[in-house]
Amino acid sequence: MALRLTLASVLALFVALSSTLLAQWPSYPTPDVPRKDGKPILDAPTPRTADGKVDFSGIWLRAGGGGGRGRQGAPPAPTTTPDGIPLSTFGEVAGRGYALPMQPWAADLKKRRMADNNKDNPDVWCLPIGLMQYHNHPQPRQIVQTKNLMLITYESNYGLRYIYMDGRPAPNNDPTPWWFGYSRGWFEGDTLVVETTNFRGDERAGWLDVNGSPYTDALKMTERFRRPNFGTLEIDITIDDAKAYTKPFTVRVNQRIMVDQEMIEFICNENEQSTRHLEPPKKS
Repeated sequence: MALRLTLASVLALFVALSSTLLAQWPSYPTPDVPRKDGKPILDAPTPRTADGKVDFSGIWLRAGGGGGRGRQGAPPAPTTTPDGIPLSTFGEVAGRGYALPMQPWAADLKKRRMADNNKDNPDVWCLPIGLMQYHNHPQPRQIVQTKNLMLITYESNYGLRYIYMDGRPAPNNDPTPWWFGYSRGWFEGDTLVVETTNFRGDERAGWLDVNGSPYTDALKMTERFRRPNFGTLEIDITIDDAKAYTKPFTVRVNQRIMVDQEMIEFICNENEQSTRHLEPPKKS
């Protein structure tokens, strides 16, 4: 019950209400989608903006990720990319079988969080769930790309993230930290590099995954976005947090395009019934 807003509850919601949602939510063909016989051509060339940059705009769903069992009789899903990068999952930031290089206190904190049924995850309390949990969440996210600003809207908890593309540096005036951090992006060839700092790293905010792998206010997250074709998004994320980890580590998130559908308005606190049964998170 404590994890009613994590993966199991989201899947249960969609199973229970999918026919209703499909019947009531608007459906309209997504413009500018390459098609053949009415079906999207997912391996079509990568779309580009007027100035020749890769265009990452679109609604994206998490795809694969490894760490789970395949269908009966099928081999297990891979846990790494062919070149050995761990495939991130919603439950574990680096998937199963990868030992995170945690500082001792961070390992102890994760054990306590799991022993407490992960009830202090910000997802349970309708708070922003952290960029890695957003990357891996089964609900979609929409990227809107302009020349100087990229927006990512997350259906989960109705999150909104700003990525500044105008060349600004990280803030250095001791600002109040952000749940989403402070993100600046630039292109290196066809790869979009996004560096994010100034995170909140307190007990409520610092969850990289459902199982509570922590991060602190020292976190620097570097994401490398690639769109090798129309339908595929690859994101390599490096976690660099010397307070919580003995060395940086990199994971991969794969996503796929979603067409002819819309984001659903998801208001986490609407008719919320569960947190009354839980004790508030312990203050750090």
